[in-house]
Amino acid sequence: MRRLWVTGYRSYELNVFKDNDPKVKVIKKVLADHLKNYLEEDTDECWLIAGPQMGVERWALECGLALKEDYSQLKLALMEPYTGFDQRWNEANQEKLAVIKSKVDFSAPVTDHPYQSPQQLWTYQRFMLTHTDGMLMVYEGKPKYDYRQAQCYQEQENYPISLIDFDELQESAVEYQEEQREENQE
Repeated sequence: MRRLWVTGYRSYELNVFKDNDPKVKVIKKVLADHLKNYLEEDTDECWLIAGPQMGVERWALECGLALKEDYSQLKLALMEPYTGFDQRWNEANQEKLAVIKSKVDFSAPVTDHPYQSPQQLWTYQRFMLTHTDGMLMVYEGKPKYDYRQAQCYQEQENYPISLIDFDELQESAVEYQEEQREENQE
């Protein structure tokens, strides 16, 4: 069994405020390509594990749901740092999280009570590191805390970290634009 932690930017950090933003399509394409490559490495059961954040984590789970048809070994888990993680969100975002939770194979909070201290976020990071075999992160700057913890963990354990940076996203955006132009010409 393999377990991959997928994380990265929140949607607002990427200036994305609508699900139909073209940036989301590009990011999902890059995530899906990385996930396909990971899944094609072998046919062992594979868990894609992500958090509840609106942005890369939710988009990764959505990509995983789309890939489950072709990759029967894929399982999806949504792990929340604490109970009631979404209580400060607006109703629309709470509903989006509820929909994803209803579709994944497993969902649970890491700590079994509402937010009490930043220690719960550290506990969440530690849990994700010790319960996964590697990380796929859309990263260049902001999600530094997860990345730093993963790097420290990597010094002690065999824990591969794959990064999707803005250069890769930009290349994919250019390819996406070219594909859209070709489709429109046809």
